[in-house]
Amino acid sequence: MRLGVLDVGSNTVHLLVVDAHRGAHPTPMSSEKNALRLSERIGQTGTLDADGADELVRSVDSARRHALDAGCQELMAFATSAIRDADNSHEVLDRVHAETGVELRVLSGRDEARLTFLAARRWYGWSAGRLLLVDIGGGSLEMAIGVDEDPDMAVSLPLGAGRLSRTVREDPPSPDELKDLRKRLDDGLSDVAKRFRKQGKPDKVVATSKTLRTLARLTGAAPNSAGQRVSRSLTDTGLRQLLAFITRMSAEDLATVDGVSSARSHQLVAGALVADATMRALSLRELDICPWALREGIILRRLDHANGEDQKAPNGGGEHTVVGEPPQPDQGTGRKAQYGARWNR
Repeated sequence: MRLGVLDVGSNTVHLLVVDAHRGAHPTPMSSEKNALRLSERIGQTGTLDADGADELVRSVDSARRHALDAGCQELMAFATSAIRDADNSHEVLDRVHAETGVELRVLSGRDEARLTFLAARRWYGWSAGRLLLVDIGGGSLEMAIGVDEDPDMAVSLPLGAGRLSRTVREDPPSPDELKDLRKRLDDGLSDVAKRFRKQGKPDKVVATSKTLRTLARLTGAAPNSAGQRVSRSLTDTGLRQLLAFITRMSAEDLATVDGVSSARSHQLVAGALVADATMRALSLRELDICPWALREGIILRRLDHANGEDQKAPNGGGEHTVVGEPPQPDQGTGRKAQYGARWNR
């Protein structure tokens, strides 16, 4: 089965196409990214601006066409923190559906954490024991812990790298701004960290997301070209040394560093501070970098529920669309416009 997973995040719109079937390892076939920085397009009014909505529609339609050309049988489309936070999210989702035929499902922060945890559990297996997951996104920080495939505890906090970077006015950040960010993070993590410690000591601690992979790379981990199965990690010592270096660099200078993308250089310092605060709050010395994350979790949950012609999507799986042509204007507008078959919750 060829599947497309469309992830509308705070920073990018990312389509991943895989070949997969139940019980098999999903094989990536192609990937398409478009850096929209949606979270930065949400103004003081709390709404996504018109230009941002226009770009989102174009990006989703481009992803739909790519999925169609790639031979995808289903397109699983979901949105996370940026759309979740926008006060006009319903209007934006209606427009995306009316103009592209793709119905984006907004994941809750908890479902985001649960599905990412599932991907990490499948990657490391049962031998990992009690697993603790940390995922730093653009708008939110997800954490989960447990011994099964569904975590015993899963939380989402508004402490994403992009969100925090927008509170910084100077480039590079001033000492006072760094101090304020560290205090905000420590305060925001204090109660949650106590609850996580009550769950018991983890046997393995893993991290996902582009931010954490970049931080690991900058502290000496193998590059992406080495392949998924190469062991990578981020240590507290390496992170502190990196912070001492990157907090003195502008976003423009950081973008010239090997392994740092220009689209994310402006939020690297904030992301490193989130990682540092999380590791301190939970007394973590090292994070293993997991190559699978939310998109793989969505795929795995869909495959778990594949049963012949059964068209029921899993919890947290959203509505999945057979790829085809978008609705024509005379077919109606809004989210009730028809677009092929769907797998409903």
